[in-house]
Amino acid sequence: MRSNGGSPVLSLMRPLPSCLEDLGVAAVVVPGTALATELDAMFRSDRGLRAVVVEQSGSFGLLTRDHLDFKLTGRLGYGRALNTKRTAAELLPAASSAMAGDLDLQSAVQAVLERPEYERYQDLLVLSATGPLVVTVSDIFAAVSAEFRHASLHDPLTGLPNRRMLEELCPDLGSSAGTPGIGILFIDLDDFKSVNDTYGHRAGDAALAEFARRLARSVGDRGILMRLGGDEFAVLLTDVDEEAACEVANGILDSLEDHFVLDGCELPISATIGLALGVDITAEDMLAGPEVLLRHADGAMLRAKQEGKRRIGRIGPRHEPAPFARQAHIRRRLPSAVDDSALTLHYQPVLDLATGEYAGVEALLRWNDREIGPVAPDEFIPLAEHTGEIRKIGAWVLDNACAQSRSWIDAGTPRNIAVNVSPVQFADGTLPADIRAALNRHGVPAEMLEIEITEGTAIADVPAVASQLRELIDMGLGVALDDYGSAYSSLAMLRALPLTTLKIDKAFIRDIDSETHTATIIRGLIQTLSALGVRVTAEGVERQEQLDLLRDMGCHTAQGYLIAPPMAPAAFETVMS
Repeated sequence: MRSNGGSPVLSLMRPLPSCLEDLGVAAVVVPGTALATELDAMFRSDRGLRAVVVEQSGSFGLLTRDHLDFKLTGRLGYGRALNTKRTAAELLPAASSAMAGDLDLQSAVQAVLERPEYERYQDLLVLSATGPLVVTVSDIFAAVSAEFRHASLHDPLTGLPNRRMLEELCPDLGSSAGTPGIGILFIDLDDFKSVNDTYGHRAGDAALAEFARRLARSVGDRGILMRLGGDEFAVLLTDVDEEAACEVANGILDSLEDHFVLDGCELPISATIGLALGVDITAEDMLAGPEVLLRHADGAMLRAKQEGKRRIGRIGPRHEPAPFARQAHIRRRLPSAVDDSALTLHYQPVLDLATGEYAGVEALLRWNDREIGPVAPDEFIPLAEHTGEIRKIGAWVLDNACAQSRSWIDAGTPRNIAVNVSPVQFADGTLPADIRAALNRHGVPAEMLEIEITEGTAIADVPAVASQLRELIDMGLGVALDDYGSAYSSLAMLRALPLTTLKIDKAFIRDIDSETHTATIIRGLIQTLSALGVRVTAEGVERQEQLDLLRDMGCHTAQGYLIAPPMAPAAFETVMS
């Protein structure tokens, strides 16, 4: 809904009529004693006149051009002769078309639809405090349509434009690509979940509405405000450079210095803001949609969160770019990774420190996409967990690892294989059955398979996962907690989950031979777990000094590039002979 030569934003945000009075046009009022010939002359002299209001004894009626023409024409052509001497009051239709000026538009639509069909689309007489008005039926339906459109483009809580509004502005943003002047602030309230959890969602909604008011006061007419959802807001800026955009962002942060007061309670609420400017985005990206600019601002905000919150993040020409385009490409190609046969498994040997022999291997997933090329697990595994593709990929890994185990068994070189499993794969509760089916399908003994729980994603239902792990151990499988010391792993997790092995993350092993306190922590952990009957594997061993120290500490197994890198199965005969 664009006005000619005007801003699409302004037309979308223009105040909407709420009742019939807002749509009315001041009526031409004639007395009830006016003759038909006088009225006919009025309509003939003003072709734009659609109707007149007839007043008699303090009451009003609507006489339309169509009704008057019908009366004066008549069915047999004698209407003019018969009605020339009649008055306006006598010519009024029998049914009244009057409606109250404060009637809301949706009720007015219902009333119009209930009128007889022959008069359903005739103009309406609207009685208001300021006098009689005339409203066309088409204007009513257009206004109701605008109401629905407005609702689809605005947030009901704050009244601010929503994310769909940004899509409406796509052509304007695309034309501004590569030029100074356009920018987006992505605003996220810090730790807002605690407000809802502590004070309830009613208080949370009140805080969001108050923030929207402060945001409006801070930005003024320098930008278009939007609520993207939850505690995320955005400001679309025009005619700004980086300095002006930062000035607006700082004003928003300043507006939060005063605590929010809700039901007598003071709530300290802060925000983190990400800034992206159109000049930093290529024209090709901008033409793909405003979401590109918004994602850059979102990435800048997330980086600022990591740096301490309550600040402005910036991704631009002088900053490291956010890899949004690559992430989007990875997300698009990920569903076809299995079907395209683009996945492979490499295997990294694990060394038994007591015997000096190889204790088994860990299966490591590799993806070489035909469009993107090699994609590191750190890039695609989190995306796969987020989208749910990890279930399909995980099933592929399990089946191929079991097939490789069978191949080694048949070749007379059986090797224990450890397979990584995401917490997401436990969600359906079918993982033990899936593993049993894969083992049976390839004829692999359960004791030759170990499941490693990777913790890039938090375990949502710890008791359910613990129950499935216990079932796996009872089947004869090993169960390891991978990358301990990173992500979501903790001492509480060691208590909650049944384990046969714990793998210490390489971040701890890296400094074990140079930092005394790190070595002390690792030594204590190994001793404690050994006392509990849990084996310990050190990851990322790259120096002989590390390996010697781990052996002295009583660590059971180790893996890393010092021992052997991940390799394709064909390379094992020369390395592990």
